[in-house]
Amino acid sequence: MAAKSHEAYRESVAGRADVADTPELLGYYEELGALAAGALWTVANKIEPWQPKASSVPVLWRYRDLREHVLRSVDLVTPEKAGRRVVYLNNPGRQDVAAAVGWLYSGLQVMRPGEAASAHAHSASALRFIMEGRGAYTVVDGHKMTLGANDFVLTPSGTWHEHGVSEDGTTCIWQDGLDIPLINALDAGFYVVHPDLKQAVTHPVNDTSALWGGVALRPQASAWSKSYSPLFKYEWAPTYDALVRLSKVSEGNAFDGTLMHYVNPVTGGPVMPTIGASMQLLRPGEHTLAHRHTGSYLYQVAKGRGFSVINGQRFDWQERDIFCVPSWMFHEHANMSTTDDACLFCFSDLPVMKSLGLYREEALSENSGRQPVAPA
Repeated sequence: MAAKSHEAYRESVAGRADVADTPELLGYYEELGALAAGALWTVANKIEPWQPKASSVPVLWRYRDLREHVLRSVDLVTPEKAGRRVVYLNNPGRQDVAAAVGWLYSGLQVMRPGEAASAHAHSASALRFIMEGRGAYTVVDGHKMTLGANDFVLTPSGTWHEHGVSEDGTTCIWQDGLDIPLINALDAGFYVVHPDLKQAVTHPVNDTSALWGGVALRPQASAWSKSYSPLFKYEWAPTYDALVRLSKVSEGNAFDGTLMHYVNPVTGGPVMPTIGASMQLLRPGEHTLAHRHTGSYLYQVAKGRGFSVINGQRFDWQERDIFCVPSWMFHEHANMSTTDDACLFCFSDLPVMKSLGLYREEALSENSGRQPVAPA
């Protein structure tokens, strides 16, 4: 018999190989099931696919639609009763877990002036990206940081942290980003409340920014050896300034425009072992080429308006909207303004992909690098 072609072979093992059900085989499968076992050929492609098949789907969460509901929660529950007053983002393809995309969680949290959440610690790594309001602050292991719009702050795994809004501030909304689904999938999650419910501020306010403010400079006296960044707060103003300056001397990347990664200033690596973060700038009218890569990505529009094409679907976005790109889906971004730039903040599991040697990237070769868009 002639050997099967490669494609024919792939087809033959695409689901249950070439094995037809017989009464004897069905009985065999039942016997294996009773022993908490199974025949690999019945599920081979499901558990080991030819390429990533994300269960998450592309989603755009419009801030103008969510904001009213987030603010309404202020009148319905208190932080003391609810623990945290959060509206979480739920990907329709991930009904098995509370995930925004892949193994990443996202939620919109709101606090009023004078409110403060109790100090706690957990196994999950987290970040907060400020969407609106004035007077927000976070305390991480005794370091207090004041936060403005488009700033983001780290609360790494195992650190004591708490959040609040000063009495003279305004109602604040921020996005929480965590790796909770990943930690739970590994059965490694712990959560503990601070014995005093509130931690002491043991350092000058905003001291990490003063000490590590220049990410290209490392203070000589530093003895930082932890796996996450000592620069807990990353401010919007210097980030945007750096992007603008880079865009003037570089053409940027064909797939991402002008993109810069937030880094641990000690190592030059990601801000946390399981979560990476970046900010990218799209020049007026810029439309990137399409590519795909492993890893799950959650974007928040920090500035401007535009659209992204994800797996053939077009999503129009504006400031404060959030959208996701699941693993191994082609995507491209475009700035709809011809006079002003647009900026996209992103957090992802890129550090996990790279540390496990699983990162792979591929450009779209057809259609001049742009995806055909499905009818709305």
